Amino acid sequence: MSLGTRIKQLRVERGLTQQDVASKLEMGRSNFGHIENDRVTPTSEDLQKMADILNTTTDYLLGRDAASATIPDWATYKDKRDFKKLLEEDGEIMFDGVPMSATDRQRVMDVLTGLFWEAKQMNKHKKKNEPKGDAPDVDAKG
Repeated sequence: MSLGTRIKQLRVERGLTQQDVASKLEMGRSNFGHIENDRVTPTSEDLQKMADILNTTTDYLLGRDAASATIPDWATYKDKRDFKKLLEEDGEIMFDGVPMSATDRQRVMDVLTGLFWEAKQMNKHKKKNEPKGDAPDVDAKG
């Protein structure tokens, strides 16, 4: 998949128009359209801005990191850092003492990606609904 195709796919998934993204990039819609159609290669600065707008990474846009495309909109900078740390732990994945193939490893990483974001979301929801450490109820007489 090309850079332009990845950008377009994420833009559509995020419910953004070409004009929405172009405005945030401070460029014309037609210039952005040329990027999506792979007629123009964006500058590294524009590529980083696009990744931020589309809530992904430059690595994903460049075809280097498929797992990053699944970062949820609610993820904070710290959440993304935690996730990146998880993925960068580059130990060999084994099954029954045999190293997994690259394809099988990617499948495991895809499952871990989904589980990671699901667990993060559940923790955020749980913390949001916890009492804020209110003092215990004390009887007025006592």
